[in-house]
Amino acid sequence: MKKLLFMSLIGLLLISCSGDSKDTMIVNGTVKGLKKGKLYLQHLQDTTLVVLDSLEIKGNGDFNFETNIESPDIYYLYLDKNDFNDVNDRITFFGEPGTITINTIWDAFDTEAKITGSKSNEKFEEYKKGMTRYNTKNLELLQARFDPKVKKDSLTLDSLAKQGDKNVYRSYAYALNFALNNKDSYVAPYIAVREVGDANVKYLDSISKMLTPEVAASKYGKELKKYLEDLKKKN
Repeated sequence: MKKLLFMSLIGLLLISCSGDSKDTMIVNGTVKGLKKGKLYLQHLQDTTLVVLDSLEIKGNGDFNFETNIESPDIYYLYLDKNDFNDVNDRITFFGEPGTITINTIWDAFDTEAKITGSKSNEKFEEYKKGMTRYNTKNLELLQARFDPKVKKDSLTLDSLAKQGDKNVYRSYAYALNFALNNKDSYVAPYIAVREVGDANVKYLDSISKMLTPEVAASKYGKELKKYLEDLKKKN
């Protein structure tokens, strides 16, 4: 009888531990070449950037953070290098339950980061890579407007404005199609509500209706649904 009770308690403990792991995100890795500095795991809650955990680096660039996570979301790994330079100091990634490994180097902290262990982040990176062409085009058009070598007559400015509008339209089309084609990814509702929230309601509604049940029940799935409900009430 005592043995049976003991085994039952062990079973309950194992179930409890496995349940906790479903809501736990571990972020580990190495910042190569970092001898001194402070690492922060950050998360945007409402409009406030909150520090979830931090670690003082002294002679070793290895780190390990562990935090509870309610739903896949955007997180940040911030490095204070004590060099009075805020450039290349923050890595953005799409976090989810499980172990995520981030390996990078101290003097190119964000640009050389290699992130593994998060399917949501893989999809997020794929989306951002596709958006690069549109962001680059926007920058080129903006530079042209302020380039002293470019004529500032109405014809030229009108042409630049039309090119800008066309590029924005194409970037929105890309974002919407990406979300529609990835209905089983937590990135899809994030894109819809945070990246192209001012797009035509019918497209946003289509994305919301196509989401898998699990994704629809996530933070951004719920946020997208509420956003659409509010829009429909106004109209």
